Amino acid sequence: MFAEKLKYLFCLALIFLLPFFMTGCTGNENPKKVNIEKRSPINEKENHSDKVLRVAIGAMITPEEGFAYYKGIFNYMEDKLDMHIKLIDRRTYSETNDLIKTGNVDIAFVCTGAYVSVHDEAGAELIAMPQINGRAAYHSYIIVHKDSGIKNFTELKGRSFAFTDPLSNTGKTFPTYLLIQMNETPDTFFSKYIFTNRHDKSIAAVAQGFVDGAAVDGLIWDYLDKTNPQYTSQTKIILKSRPFASPPIIARKNLSPELKENISKILIGMHDNNKGREILKGMMIDRFVRGDDADFESARNMITSVRENQKLH
Repeated sequence: MFAEKLKYLFCLALIFLLPFFMTGCTGNENPKKVNIEKRSPINEKENHSDKVLRVAIGAMITPEEGFAYYKGIFNYMEDKLDMHIKLIDRRTYSETNDLIKTGNVDIAFVCTGAYVSVHDEAGAELIAMPQINGRAAYHSYIIVHKDSGIKNFTELKGRSFAFTDPLSNTGKTFPTYLLIQMNETPDTFFSKYIFTNRHDKSIAAVAQGFVDGAAVDGLIWDYLDKTNPQYTSQTKIILKSRPFASPPIIARKNLSPELKENISKILIGMHDNNKGREILKGMMIDRFVRGDDADFESARNMITSVRENQKLH
């Protein structure tokens, strides 16, 4: 029993080391060159400047290796805005939302679930949404190892499972909602479950056999499957959710309306610019579209249902 527990703890440790061993296929650019401020204190005097736009990355259409392409977007925006962009990274979606709520960042790339939360709680506003394969929508994928005999979600009963982040729509809310329909909870259904904080970590965890299943962002699984299928090739999708509105780019409530509109126009017009189109192509994004809060209503309803159920338990 002790040996089994020790083995499981060792596996968990490996999951959180995986990003250091994962390689991306994003061209010749090295994501390590991107200057991300990781959890350092916010310098209020430095940040609150008309010439500095503070940007947080709380969720990405591409995985961690995609930072190089985000840097491309920010360089493009700097040129168009004539502003310096300061990147601020946080480990969890909740921490990124806090930056928006407190006004310590101006805009953020967030997941669908995080947007619903920070919009409803702090009035954060949509700036743009990515359109991929002709749709500004995406799915949650429930995945297992390709050699697993598991054919559907119910067969994960009594197995181990990886969620991403507690606020993740695809990586936590959707699978929890499925469990509610089965009169189950993560505690009653899974033998063990973990939070990896990144969708690419969850994919790798399944591929390496550290967990039996995971719920992941379909955009990230698809991106990796086309660019670097080292881990996706070892997994199979046993369930796709209904479509949800794509993970958006948002602004804090009291950001200048003129600046918000300018940023929105720059992003939405990227596909009409040769340089912008090349950056989008590398990220496998068709274009950015404006979007509307009503697009997120189905996700919001699901999140509300999960929260109400959790109060009962």
